[in-house]
Parts: sequence; structure tokens; C-alpha cells
Amino acid sequence: MLKQTLQQKLLQKLSPQQIQFIKLLQVPTVSLDARIKEELEENPALEDGSLTNMTDPIEEYPDKDPDDNFDNEEGFDSDDFSLEDYIQEDDFKDYGNGYEYGDDDDDRKEMPVAIQHSFYEQLQQQLDLLALDDKHFLIGQQIIGSLDDDGYLRRPIINLVDDLAFGQNVMTEENEVLDILKVIQDFEPAGIGARDLQECLLIQLQKKDTQNPTIKLAIKVVANYLEEFTKKHYDKLEKSLGISSEDLKNVVNEILKLNPKPGDSGAVAGKQLHIIPDFHISNNDGILHLTLNGRNAPELRISRDYQHMFEHYEKSDQRDKKMKEAVQFVKQKLDSAKWFIDAIKQRQQTLLKTMNAIMEYQYDYFLTGDDRKLKPMILKDIADKIDMDISTVSRVANSKYVQTEFGTFLLKSFFSEAIQTDSGEEVSNKEVKKILEECISKENKRKPLADEKLTEILKEKGYNIARRTVAKYREALNIPVARLRKEL
Repeated sequence: MLKQTLQQKLLQKLSPQQIQFIKLLQVPTVSLDARIKEELEENPALEDGSLTNMTDPIEEYPDKDPDDNFDNEEGFDSDDFSLEDYIQEDDFKDYGNGYEYGDDDDDRKEMPVAIQHSFYEQLQQQLDLLALDDKHFLIGQQIIGSLDDDGYLRRPIINLVDDLAFGQNVMTEENEVLDILKVIQDFEPAGIGARDLQECLLIQLQKKDTQNPTIKLAIKVVANYLEEFTKKHYDKLEKSLGISSEDLKNVVNEILKLNPKPGDSGAVAGKQLHIIPDFHISNNDGILHLTLNGRNAPELRISRDYQHMFEHYEKSDQRDKKMKEAVQFVKQKLDSAKWFIDAIKQRQQTLLKTMNAIMEYQYDYFLTGDDRKLKPMILKDIADKIDMDISTVSRVANSKYVQTEFGTFLLKSFFSEAIQTDSGEEVSNKEVKKILEECISKENKRKPLADEKLTEILKEKGYNIARRTVAKYREALNIPVARLRKEL
């Protein structure tokens, strides 16, 4: 039996301009130049004002609501819109609502990156020095190309055999690939080409003086007792090996010198992403001053060529199909340029509004840099303060950095939940984490503090927190459990 029902659904649909703004808001400053360059290449109606003749009169775009919908329908009449919609005398840097942008010359200084060979290139160079026939050379190349960034070969050997057969037309067997793998495992950095951590450590130890008693013991520990070593069951190791705690200490120190990720030691996968702060906060005699990084204020404008083209169309008496298509194309490019410029403006205003609210909320902290001055603050606190959506604040907090006189920080790091002390005062959980970190740094490493003991210490200081919460904070600080912090 068929049944018809009538349902009402409330759907929120984002306009293309809103989507563009959201995407731009998430872009970090270090990547903004590339995003603008991409837009400039795709849209000839958009120009970088800093590259044009600045002595010319500046023709700009009017302020528009980025949610406005522009007419994109086919068959419109060119009289429905005017060139005046796209031109307005305006100041390039009227984005900041009174905020300053900092020194562009300073902001645009790039960190030089030294020319280095990549990890794979270093291995390839070592392979080139070997007297191998063509077949074995291709096997060696296949192995090097199959290593991951840590320097491990985690693909099964049989898969390499198949890859060589189908990709290189090289017929081989597993034993032959293993023989070449052993050759590559002798390359530098030591430990390269291992298939697991145990093999990686053993390769490195076997390159040392194997006649040394400590090295001999270290090889024995890695080969037979790696799990016990990893879990720091030192009593069990002493008993199993029949050695003193001093001997075990020497063995442990020897193993800890090894590199568990040999690929990292020589890898230069590419340029590192430098952190470029989006904001700067300076302290002028107890008064905080917020500025937006000048890179966030590009001098974008509508292309004069497209404006002149539009003028020509407006003055033309011709109204045939070709002319309408030409006008439609120009209008689409001009609209796209306007939307992008408006999105950049809205991005700057949103960044400043959000950061200013965070600075005001955490004023005492930004004056001193003392973590204990951080007030409990959640995304909703800032969203309510600036009358914006929580998701907008989240996008800013998760991808933007601020430079202060005591370091550069991700905005997300200033948000924390509240914890109530015995006196009824609400403090940030960051304050508790700081105390927890201090307690662990001062502990006796031979008898590290268990979570239960840390809970007692915090209770003595007035922080009534459950043991499981202490464990959660410890894990958030990337601090292992007491047993794994134990030292001989």
C-alpha cells in the first residue's frame, strides 16, 4: 500500500560568497599569498594594486554585503547594471576599522631555506656508487622508493617482487630482493631499510663495536627482551640477564642513543611551513596594542582593462547575441573579483574582531604571559561577545597565531575549561596542567609519582580533581605513566 505524506524541512543553504569566505577564513597567513596568486591567475578582472602604477587614481569597489546575490541569469540587458557598481574612490587599507597592520617590509621577510638533498636522493647517491648490474640496480631503486618517511620498509617483499614484474618488467624472487635489501641496510643513516623497530635498532647496534660487553648486552636486550625494555620492566631484565643495575643502566643508555626513525635524520621532504603570526600584541606601558599582520591586507582591486571594456559595452549601441555573451562574460569576471575582494575584507574584519575579543578577555595574561593568569574561556564566550557563530570563532582559533612579547601561540591554546577550587574560585584547567607539569618535572625519577599521588598533591593545593581527570591532563601533556618515566 502506497502512502503519501507531506513533510516540511528547514534547510540552510550557503551562498557561493559565504563558502568562499569560510574557506578564506581557514587559510593561514603563510598560505594566503598563494591563494591570492591563484585567484589572480584565474580571474583577469582582479589586480594586485601593489604591482600597478600607484600614481594613477585609485578606482576601487564599493562595500558590499558578501551575502548579496548578483544577477547571473542568461539573456539580461546590459542596461540592467552600470560600471558605477564596480568603481569607487577608496583607500586600499580601509579594511582594518582603525587597526594598524604593522611594517610590511618586516612581515614579508622570508626565511632562507638551505639547498639540501632529500632523504631519498642521499640513498640514491649511495646506490649509484655500488657496482651493481642493471637488474640489481633496479631492485635497489624499487626498495628505496618503497621506504616511508621514517626510513622503514613496511611493504611485504612479495609486493616488491610484483611491482618489479609489472612496473619494471624485472623478474625476480623474494630472496634476491632480500639480498639487495641487506645491501641498502648498510647505507647511512644507520638503521635505514628496517622492517620494524627491532630490526632498525639491531642494524644500528651491529654497526658499533660488537666486542664491547655493553653493546653485546644491548643487542641481546633488543633481540630478546624488547617488550620488557619498552615497558621499563627493569627488575625483570636484571633477573633474566643476570646483571647488576649499573650494567643495565649502561645498556639502557646505549639503546636510548639509537635513532628509532632514521629517515628523519636526513630527510628534507620540502620547505618547512614557517609559522607566520596573523596578529601582533605589544605592551605599551601596561596598555595592550593589537595589530594585524600586513600580509592579511593585500592591495586588491578591479582591473582597469575590464572597467574600460565595460565602458565600451555601455556606450555601444549594438545589442546582438554576441555582445550579450561578451557582456555576460565580463560581468561574471567582475562579480567574481568583487566577491573575492569582499571575502578578503570580511576575513580581515573577522580576524580582528575575534582576536580583539580574546585579548580583552585574557588581558591580564597578555600583559604578563603567566599561564596562571589565563581565565577559563570557551568558544561560546567569544562567540557571544562578538555576536558571531561558534563555528566561525573555531575556524579562527584553530588556524591563526598571535605573536606576543613572550612567544608565538595558536589562538586555540588560550581556550580552556573551568575548574572550581575548594575556595569556590573558578580557574582554567591550564593552571592545573601547569602545576601537574611542575610536579612531574621535580619528581624523583627513580620513584616517579603515580596518578593517585598526583591527585593527592593537587587536592592539597585546593584542586579537587578525580584521578581519571589527572590521567587525562597528563596524557594531554604527552607525559607517560609513572612506570614509563622511571629512570635507573
